[in-house]
Amino acid sequence: MTDSSTRRTVLVTGAAAALAAGCSKYGDSNNSSGSSSVKASGGQELAKTSDIPVGGGKIFNDQKIVVTQPKKDEFKAFSAVCTHLGCTVNAVANGTIDCPCHGSKYRIADGSVAGGPAPKPLPAEQIKVEGNSIRLA
Repeated sequence: MTDSSTRRTVLVTGAAAALAAGCSKYGDSNNSSGSSSVKASGGQELAKTSDIPVGGGKIFNDQKIVVTQPKKDEFKAFSAVCTHLGCTVNAVANGTIDCPCHGSKYRIADGSVAGGPAPKPLPAEQIKVEGNSIRLA
């Protein structure tokens, strides 16, 4: 009797672990830049400068980076991970980078908190603009 109940426990525990792993976002390959890497390596091209609208930006999901252009020819990059609870931001609109989870908003010029429950700004990321190419530094 002990052997079969132990076996059931192992099977149930194993199934729960498999389900939890299946729900994970780690390694998710949905990316607006077409790459399937989780984190881009230094020097990899993220976008062309023409891909980033003035007064807006673009989110690179796999790299967890958002690149903005607050003013013409001024490019900034920030982590795309919300400082509130770690959700990935999903929009850049009306001068802010927006998180869908609890409504946090960050300014495109400096990543500072513009609204919502976020406790601190989005951390800056390093990029290089060379000609019309935006690359990770």
